[in-house]
Amino acid sequence: MSRTIPRRAYRLRRAALCSLGILLIAARGVGAGEPDEYGPARLRMVDTIEEEFRWTASMVGPLDPAVAEIMRKVPRHRFVPDDYQGHAYLNQPLPIGYGQTISQPYIVALMTGLLDVKSTAVMLEIGTGSGYQAAVLAELVKEVYTIEIIEPLAKLARERLRRLGKHNVHTRIGDGYFGWEEHAPFDGIMVTAAGDHIPPPLVRQLEPGGKLVMPVGGFLTQYLVLVEKAGDGSVTTRQLLPVRFVPLTGDH
Repeated sequence: MSRTIPRRAYRLRRAALCSLGILLIAARGVGAGEPDEYGPARLRMVDTIEEEFRWTASMVGPLDPAVAEIMRKVPRHRFVPDDYQGHAYLNQPLPIGYGQTISQPYIVALMTGLLDVKSTAVMLEIGTGSGYQAAVLAELVKEVYTIEIIEPLAKLARERLRRLGKHNVHTRIGDGYFGWEEHAPFDGIMVTAAGDHIPPPLVRQLEPGGKLVMPVGGFLTQYLVLVEKAGDGSVTTRQLLPVRFVPLTGDH
């Protein structure tokens, strides 16, 4: 027997089901059977990111819903030192040692969404850091290749990613300025450290039709720049908004 549900009751039930769905998404951010004490904080973090996107939409567009869902799942607290786990879901960068930081969650969401890649994409990340950005990308694409110049950070990130089952992330210790030629071309390239120019080897390793996102500038003035490579190999760049990243290092 069917019956009509009053409109108000229907709306309340639908809202409750949506909330339950989001909580289940957050709970998948830890291993099976593990309590997820950070789940609610992760949801609040994404709410904060969504609010910041509303303020910056005229410059960078809206938050990609697929990226938002992934960030509700990936446990950022696993990628910060123990002393900072209580701050892991604040919308701010945090120190991870060796003069490096884990990026602000808004920036992670922004740079991920700007690449606009498909699930079949092969990505290159320059600057593995703690491994958090690679873990987010791993949920979105087929393969992630990531390079870190600081050996202890690279080894810690590799172990974290392995423990979390991110088997489609491939790590390497080295100077990311020169890319990873043997796995090129890449559908998207992300650089998580600031340089005074876009590295030419990375542009060459970008697949026609692909995008590269990178902070460009010096210590005082940096802008997030989006590079797009057309099918004919021509390149255009677009400056988006001011940012602050650690510098790109190496022997280049």
